[in-house]
Amino acid sequence: MKKSLTTCLWFDNDAEAAMQLYVSLLPNSHMGEIQRYEQDSPGGKKKGEVLVAYATVMGQAFMGLNGGPMFKQSEAVSFQIHCDTQDEIDHYWESLLAGGGQPSQCGWLKDRFGVSWQVAPSLLAEVLSSGDAGARQRVTAAFMQMVKFDLAALRAAARG
Repeated sequence: MKKSLTTCLWFDNDAEAAMQLYVSLLPNSHMGEIQRYEQDSPGGKKKGEVLVAYATVMGQAFMGLNGGPMFKQSEAVSFQIHCDTQDEIDHYWESLLAGGGQPSQCGWLKDRFGVSWQVAPSLLAEVLSSGDAGARQRVTAAFMQMVKFDLAALRAAARG
């Protein structure tokens, strides 16, 4: 096996549905192998149910594991999508919230599977890593008030 890094996301029952959403939504993504329980498990999973759903998401290896309800997703791990336009921000924001997701602050949200995402403009990283302390302060003050990022407001804050 080639040495690589795979992100494993633990679900109760939604591994395949989550991987299908991410693959359908994000570029350079595709589904991989689906493995099923070969027999009823001590944890209550039935023979034939999805055990693991593999996918490549934006070129990165992911494994969704239906391991049961004992572990939940948490904001301690999140995925960041960098967007160049407000249309991209709106598209990913609405798509990830669809079906029961929950918005948070500063571009963060939880999708319907409980996975945390930040839908962030590329401009944010550019300004925050720039040598312009005034722009960093203005942009930070602006985005701290936002739920979904407003690219035009961030650009205006960066300009002063």
